[in-house]
Amino acid sequence: MDAIAELAALLSVDRVLTGDADLAHYGRDWTRWWTPAPLAVALPESIAEVQALVRWAVGHKVAIVPSGGRTGLSGGAVAAHGELVVSFERMHRILGFDPLDRTLTVEAGVVTEAVQNAAREHGLIYPVDFGSRGSSQIGGNVATNAGGIRVIRYGMTRAWVSGLKVVTGTGELLDLNRGLAKNATGYDLRHLMIGSEGTLGLIVEATLQLTDPPRDPQVMLLAVPALDAVMQLLTLMRERLSLVAFEFFTDKALVHVLAYGGKRPFEGNSPFYVLLEYENPDANTEAAALAAFEQAMQQGWVTDGVMAQSQTQAAELWRLREGITESIAQYTPYKNDVSVRISKVPAFLADMDALFAREYPDFEVIWFGHVGDGNLHISVLKPDAMAKADFERACERVTGHLCDVLERHGGSISAEHGVGLLKKPYLSRVRSEGEIVLMRQLKRVFDPHGILNPGKLLDA
Repeated sequence: MDAIAELAALLSVDRVLTGDADLAHYGRDWTRWWTPAPLAVALPESIAEVQALVRWAVGHKVAIVPSGGRTGLSGGAVAAHGELVVSFERMHRILGFDPLDRTLTVEAGVVTEAVQNAAREHGLIYPVDFGSRGSSQIGGNVATNAGGIRVIRYGMTRAWVSGLKVVTGTGELLDLNRGLAKNATGYDLRHLMIGSEGTLGLIVEATLQLTDPPRDPQVMLLAVPALDAVMQLLTLMRERLSLVAFEFFTDKALVHVLAYGGKRPFEGNSPFYVLLEYENPDANTEAAALAAFEQAMQQGWVTDGVMAQSQTQAAELWRLREGITESIAQYTPYKNDVSVRISKVPAFLADMDALFAREYPDFEVIWFGHVGDGNLHISVLKPDAMAKADFERACERVTGHLCDVLERHGGSISAEHGVGLLKKPYLSRVRSEGEIVLMRQLKRVFDPHGILNPGKLLDA
């Protein structure tokens, strides 16, 4: 029996895909920088089947690439060298809700939005949120320690995972922390798996902590004349209001969203925009928000603004921020997802603006991000006349210069999208040699055969 026939025997013929269209679809993520070339795609429906697939891979010396919603931007889910893609889309059951612990236990393939909806049915929320909520999956979120638009209030995915089940590179099942609120029994391997990008184990199940929803959230969009004013606004609004989100984007980003179908929020243009969401439970809070807006206008930190008058308008304002990635996708963007300390954001942005103006005057650069937690997204758009290969080489130079600036400001080359293939050459600019050695040693412990997402995050 050949290897593919063995796979079909482990699962079923209809859950082992080998057609060209399927291989192309499941073998890539949102980066679109590599040509997918997996051996096959497996669609397990249980933990036992995932374990069997790992043992098959060990026996046949075939690498495994775990696959969720494939919304990543670092090449972490790319299968370009004959790997077996293990897609978790059939493992999409919500396994249980615990009202006392306020937890939801789900399989790895449950879509983020489905988790949010399930939490809402119980009067609670799963607060990790981002624009890809309708297609990203929990397993991938955990594997990359996803962040998103409300980190300023709720933190990263790591803060909301109280238990994990993980299949290691030998097929062993680990049941980590078991949903406990307190567990002081040595190394917490759960947190080691969070953000490991599928290189230490395949996440098959997660127990997620839920919390109370924000009280009557209100959304405001502000036109801001200068970068320094953005940070002055953050200080002011954080003092006066209970912020849930504080997002930033530029006029260039807004132009693309409006061209893609967004609604202009007010007349006139501004170089920068801030979208903030805050709890607004009573008249006192509303008065405080208006007073803060008036003070910002008097200080010259804001030139215009709009406060949502309905949930529909709030969604329209959020669309101006969340629609950026979709609106620029047609331009083959090269994306960088970086972070610096919040206090360093203005100086970092000023240095980067000067760098792009000097080195890449013909490239359009789109800035946006979660400025309230120091996370910025930089998308460089390919000029129409430039060949893709030439653009890729130019972008590698961009990232090299970017790393120089990040080092000066003590930042990170990846804030929330992981390292994958795209950022791997720059890992040593963020982590010390000693740290990288320890990472490699940990991988060998959990994946002694080197089959789990090899080449991602770390070289062999």
